Amino acid sequence: MSQNAAAHEYDVVVAGAGPTGLVLAIDLGRRGVRTLLVEKDPTTKEWPKMDRSNARTMEIFRRLGLADEVRGLGYPAEASMDVLVVSSLAEQPLTVLEYATVAEHRTAIAASRDGSEPLEPYQLVSQNDLEPLLRSVAETTPGVDVRFGCEVLDFSQDEDGVTVSLGGAGGGAVRAGYLVGCDGGVSTVRKKLGIPLSGRGGIGELVQVTFNSEELYERIPIGKGRHYYFADERGAGFVVQGSRRQFSLNLRTKPDEPDLDLETEIRSRVGFDVDLRVVNSRRWKMHLLLADRYRDGRVFIAGDAAHLVIPTGGLGMNTGVGDANDLAWKLAGTIHGWGGPELLDSYEIERRAVGVRNVEASGWAAEGMFLWQSEWRPEISEDTPEGAEVRRKLAAAAQEHHRRVYEMVGVELGYSYAGSPLVVTEDDDPRAWDTITYTPTGRPGTRLPHVWLSDGRAVQDALGADYALLDLTGEADTAVVEAAFARLGAPLDVLRSDEPDARKVYGASFVLVRPDLHIVWRGDDLGGVADLAPRATGRDRQAVSAGSIDALAGGR
Repeated sequence: MSQNAAAHEYDVVVAGAGPTGLVLAIDLGRRGVRTLLVEKDPTTKEWPKMDRSNARTMEIFRRLGLADEVRGLGYPAEASMDVLVVSSLAEQPLTVLEYATVAEHRTAIAASRDGSEPLEPYQLVSQNDLEPLLRSVAETTPGVDVRFGCEVLDFSQDEDGVTVSLGGAGGGAVRAGYLVGCDGGVSTVRKKLGIPLSGRGGIGELVQVTFNSEELYERIPIGKGRHYYFADERGAGFVVQGSRRQFSLNLRTKPDEPDLDLETEIRSRVGFDVDLRVVNSRRWKMHLLLADRYRDGRVFIAGDAAHLVIPTGGLGMNTGVGDANDLAWKLAGTIHGWGGPELLDSYEIERRAVGVRNVEASGWAAEGMFLWQSEWRPEISEDTPEGAEVRRKLAAAAQEHHRRVYEMVGVELGYSYAGSPLVVTEDDDPRAWDTITYTPTGRPGTRLPHVWLSDGRAVQDALGADYALLDLTGEADTAVVEAAFARLGAPLDVLRSDEPDARKVYGASFVLVRPDLHIVWRGDDLGGVADLAPRATGRDRQAVSAGSIDALAGGR
């Protein structure tokens, strides 16, 4: 740590304590980074907002030791994950999209040996349940100072750090090495930097109403599911939250439309008498927007501050957690002195490319939902040949198109940082990412696929929080590589084990892995690998073209 850095009150100030900011603060604190996390609201979110932590996010939570606690707050492993398209909860569904439960997915993961499965299945958990857990972890993480009711008002930066002006509880001016804006779609940090959002904003407006009912879930007579979509003129969607005692209903509306009678809207779709209590409601707009830049000097943006997507496909919070997972170790490496200039440069290059693809994928998933909803006609409720035909066409369209919302494992697991200055990109790397299908690979830039080791451990569990060299022959001399990282002060672990299954999945005997479990290099000969230490740590300065970000974002 430099003398100037030591004089700072904090190494990093994180603005915004949603999931992105909380995960970033926790990870930074565990890496020995003095962190101040501020949140303008007095407490965590009171409404569900997101409901799905995807498989990659659950792997990240597992790395933080939180996966089991997150699952304890959410949807039970044996509960139905089916999605039903209905007229009401009292009438037989028009069609059902069937999906494996978390328990069934776990069984598939346990049996898998080809790298095609994630280490963790996804988990349905409401944001208003997730955030208090993450807050409690952040507040008990050494080196992390958490202040709710406190917000960033302004900031200025120079070559040595950032001076941040805070308002509210614990306000005043603080000095830090870096500032990260995780402060949502109306980000103060992004606006102060003058970074525009590009894309399509205000695509549609909806109202979300959250309500509690102790008996509704158990009394649904037409089959249990996680989501119920209503074939009606408002494109209504009904989400069963993790407790199965709280629910949210989203309805399309218009800016100039009078307020709806929300309890009536709920009851008309339930279709039978049930006790319920409306908790809250809010209007929200659909956006497909991406920040033109993710960084300005010592100031970064992440999460919704950097990208706004339609909730279909669950790419909002999950993309933000991915941002945090990428940025935390790079900030830590820079602050601890072993990271070179390209380490932080690579954040925007890598994560904005993911943002490009995920905004696109979110729009693609939403289009799938709109395609079947456009088949709705008023005659759908009629007991006539015309009504039957409308129901048939809508059900067929939902089976074909609505699966886009739930079947994007290629987006979740298959993204790549090939082309990053930290990665030894292979000459024949295809660069294109598939939205639907995930094909496990050991290509540099990709997430290290999950495999089971011969001792029964998952390879991800066998790796620590630092760089790792996988010797899958179990007998190589790695001393030169270890010495190269040691000279830079960069932490490197070596995993030695004769693993034929892993060699087959990764396509190599040796794999160099970053702290975020993305692959730097693979090969069958360690000759020259010691020379990769500067590349992996951001010290191998090369010109990065303006097209690097676009080159990272391949087509579907």
